[in-house]
Amino acid sequence: MLYRVAGQFKTSYQADYALFPVRQDAWLLVFILLLAFVVFPMTANEFMFRAMLTPVLIYSLAALGLNILTGYAGQLSLGTGAFMGVGAYACYKLVTIFPEMNIVVAIFLSGFFSAAVGVAFGLPSLRIKGFYLAIATLAAQFFLVWLFQKWAWLYNYSASGAIQVPNIKLFGVTVAGAHATALTQYYFVLCVVCVVTFLAINLTRGRIGRIWKSVRDMDIAAELVGINLMKAKLTAFFVSSYIVGISGALFVFLWRGAAEAELFDIQLSFKVLFIAIIGGLGSIMGNFLGAILIVALPVLISFVPGLLGLPIGAAMVEHLNVMIIGMLIIGFLIVEPHGLARFWAMIREKLIIWPFPH
Repeated sequence: MLYRVAGQFKTSYQADYALFPVRQDAWLLVFILLLAFVVFPMTANEFMFRAMLTPVLIYSLAALGLNILTGYAGQLSLGTGAFMGVGAYACYKLVTIFPEMNIVVAIFLSGFFSAAVGVAFGLPSLRIKGFYLAIATLAAQFFLVWLFQKWAWLYNYSASGAIQVPNIKLFGVTVAGAHATALTQYYFVLCVVCVVTFLAINLTRGRIGRIWKSVRDMDIAAELVGINLMKAKLTAFFVSSYIVGISGALFVFLWRGAAEAELFDIQLSFKVLFIAIIGGLGSIMGNFLGAILIVALPVLISFVPGLLGLPIGAAMVEHLNVMIIGMLIIGFLIVEPHGLARFWAMIREKLIIWPFPH
């Protein structure tokens, strides 16, 4: 009944390929946006912003970038954390070299530096694929982290070797730095994520997205029908690394406040990969569902035992978190390889035909 589509007629190909072919999907999106822009800011405290809401958005954006490369274009990558670091360090250099630069401009420009590095390390995809390409991106991960440590110019020759985010104002409001409030940073990140997600949805549904899918499904057949594999693969690396670079800038400037090179190590790459896998490869919504699960899990592990009178230490929380995430990945790969997004798709299909049997 909630998804009753009777009377929703389509009289053109344009209407059939609309962004919301079912009216209830648009209503659901409006409801989610109301929660994000109105309800959560009115009800959540600073801990919720710092521990759950803001990191969910940032990790969702990073997983979106990886999903475009792996889920849509079929190119494996294990260097997401390093590409996030490129965006973070690029944004730091931009705001320190050009202190009057608008923070929004700096964040979106930092994505181009990450995109350039991503294309450079994506060149091996023209000759190799699968496991061998994953190893090539893994080499990029270790090389870039080493570069972040050794190239002192990147962190302005700081004795600590870390980058410290200065206080940055936008329209008279401090949005980054020690003086910025969690609510302000949440709204900033939310707006950026909404804009980038909207652009990514339209990109993946259009001509470029169909080219990526054809390369993912069978690159030889795609080349035989006239698709330029070099252009398609490098475009995927460019767009993916650009989005990941933006998420890296948000990761440091709008959440962490400071960062060392070790923050962008292989563990961060795997965490983003786990979000994409659990959420569902080849799905935009899956990135948000996976990020909610992965980010909320340590918080739940910490609070639920305490509410039951069974307090556990931080080390045990970390061990349980790793174990549960591992079991979830294995479970999803066995039961539903398409992740949480596929579960929602099945629920939606059943709601559309309810009360009739499937």
